[in-house]
Amino acid sequence: MAMQIIGISGSLRKDSFNTALLRAGTQLAPESVELQVTGVHGIPLFNADEESAHGLPEAVVALKEQIAASDALILATPEYNNGIPGVFKNAIDWLSRPGSDIPRVFGGKPVALMGASPGGFGTILSQNAWLPVLRSLGTDPWFGSRLLVSRAGSVFDDQGAIADEKMNEQIAKFLNGFSEFVTSR
Repeated sequence: MAMQIIGISGSLRKDSFNTALLRAGTQLAPESVELQVTGVHGIPLFNADEESAHGLPEAVVALKEQIAASDALILATPEYNNGIPGVFKNAIDWLSRPGSDIPRVFGGKPVALMGASPGGFGTILSQNAWLPVLRSLGTDPWFGSRLLVSRAGSVFDDQGAIADEKMNEQIAKFLNGFSEFVTSR
């Protein structure tokens, strides 16, 4: 059976560079890997009163189950104002509820970070900002490589496909390295 990796895009944009990056990964992943792309659409702002009154939103429950059933997780993070996008952090906050469920969903889960940005630094600050969150969730972050796509507007074509062959090679290398890390554990 193929290794199941869930790739979550932290952007709500229809033409998100991070979603396009994950989509490219579905074609460039090793044959032994099935990369499933999902996002944070439909997850409301976290409100503990709403959680107490109505439980977890359906979109949160569905995504939690996908993560729990997967072998590994990739976070494709945009970078807003030199940090984690609020909508993405909000989704992770919901996914960590209730706290007693964190070990089942995130505990020891191999996690890789990637990101695409129109700016020149390719989400390096956002990726760094995720590290304390991943530590708090008890994940097993992969530090073997980074995938930082800067000036993303020149990397993707009008249909959201990678227009740069060197970038395809970098994505394939990143996914190969991450899948080897997951297998070696």
